[in-house]
Amino acid sequence: MLAVLALVAAAATAGAPTAVAESPTPAQIRLNATIDAILADSRLAGAQAGVVVVDTTTGETRYDRNGDRRLIPASNTKLLTSTAAMELLGPGHRFTTDVAGDGVRRGGLLSGNLYLRGGGDPTVLAEDYDRLAAQVAAEGVRVVTGNLVADDTRYDRTRLGPDWTWDDESYYYAAQVSALTVAPDTDYDAGTVIVHAAPAATAGAAPAVTMTPPNGWLHIDNRAETVASGETTISFEREHGSNTIVVTGQIAVGEDATSEWMTVWEPTGYAADIFRAALRRHGVRVLGRTVLGQATPADAKVVARHDSMPLAELMVPFLKLSNNGHAEVLTKELGRVLSGSGTWSAGLAAISNYVGDSGVDTGTLRQRDGSGLSRRNMVPPAQFVSLLVAARAEPWFDTWFTALPVAGNAERFVGGTLRSRMRGTPAANNVHAKTGSLTGASSLSGYVTDADGHLLAFSIVLNNYLTSSVKGLEDQIAIALASYTEKGTTTARVAVPTAPESPRAPEGLECSWVKPAVC
Repeated sequence: MLAVLALVAAAATAGAPTAVAESPTPAQIRLNATIDAILADSRLAGAQAGVVVVDTTTGETRYDRNGDRRLIPASNTKLLTSTAAMELLGPGHRFTTDVAGDGVRRGGLLSGNLYLRGGGDPTVLAEDYDRLAAQVAAEGVRVVTGNLVADDTRYDRTRLGPDWTWDDESYYYAAQVSALTVAPDTDYDAGTVIVHAAPAATAGAAPAVTMTPPNGWLHIDNRAETVASGETTISFEREHGSNTIVVTGQIAVGEDATSEWMTVWEPTGYAADIFRAALRRHGVRVLGRTVLGQATPADAKVVARHDSMPLAELMVPFLKLSNNGHAEVLTKELGRVLSGSGTWSAGLAAISNYVGDSGVDTGTLRQRDGSGLSRRNMVPPAQFVSLLVAARAEPWFDTWFTALPVAGNAERFVGGTLRSRMRGTPAANNVHAKTGSLTGASSLSGYVTDADGHLLAFSIVLNNYLTSSVKGLEDQIAIALASYTEKGTTTARVAVPTAPESPRAPEGLECSWVKPAVC
């Protein structure tokens, strides 16, 4: 009886039996034994593990452990969002931000409002708003008697995902979503600002605190101190419901400045503030106030326009750096374009329809956001593999495949979140895969070419572990797949080289979500 109970318990955890072919080859037996041994690691004791591997050419399943089990996929959710966006919006899709005026125009005087209309662009920078202001000035507009109206009505006003945890709110990977926003740099983390603290020249004085981009939308409450010597303990925190950033801690004279990426409360106002300052620099005065959230009249005349990079290019920072904001904007954009509703629900319905048409069994999964921040997302590994196999037939596949992180490639916009993993192994510059990380949830799904030249699609999803990281186990499986060959007759388990240890992000965070990047 005890033996039976033990088997039942094992079947509910990472040690559940592996599904194998009816007549496995010696190589398949070796591969199964290798992956089984990796999943028997003590770090997965009592945890949940799902692993599926399929040969994309033959359709043969090489490995299946709990492939139909619904698990929290973390950022592997972006595989659903990104493929749907490529298919339904198209690689050439761009986001447009424009400026329009209503009322009567006489010379340099516009007797009416000036509208800054957001099109959802998550890559628009302060310098782009400056160029828009320059275009307005070049059109001859010098004075606007009405208001500056910030039009973010392309999407709804729900700024945060319904299941996102409150303690993520001030961190840039959980930024508010708006159709009108600002990114502080070319990582394109829309809806965030970079806050810098540099030591004063003398101990006892407050550090110098600045922001990128400079703006009047956020306010600094500087409680930090410059000290003669000692460890830097500067901390930045935005107060809930406000744009006050409290700076505390200490920094020693002569130390390098420290920085943090912080979210903004109400990105629409942030964008309007940046644009209004740019108008002033270019000699355009707006006499009225700034109004948020009103639609641009249909008869307003466009005087300036900025188009984003095409979606094919956006895929690189989106997938390489696991950019959550891009995923959520694309979700709402899908809803807007396909059904006229820029909401999460409309966008998720579009994603579900696409992946369902691609062969994914949507009745077995649940998607609650575009990025994977929600812990209510549930996807079986087998469904990720179905999508990965189907995507190869799409005309945009090569572009999308290139945008996935590449194992062991140190170039940030090539290796992305895999740049420090699997270096010096057969998986390096071979594995193209999406990473995923939340506390107690880790995933890696994508492609690897085995030693015989076969392209394998795989998905590894690990949940409910108590250790800080299980990334090394994912890496070992990927290396085993890269080393797989049908040559040889021994059935002994393959010895898998372990990737060199590299710095790890804090628990539950993607490498790229830690700024400056540590891994």
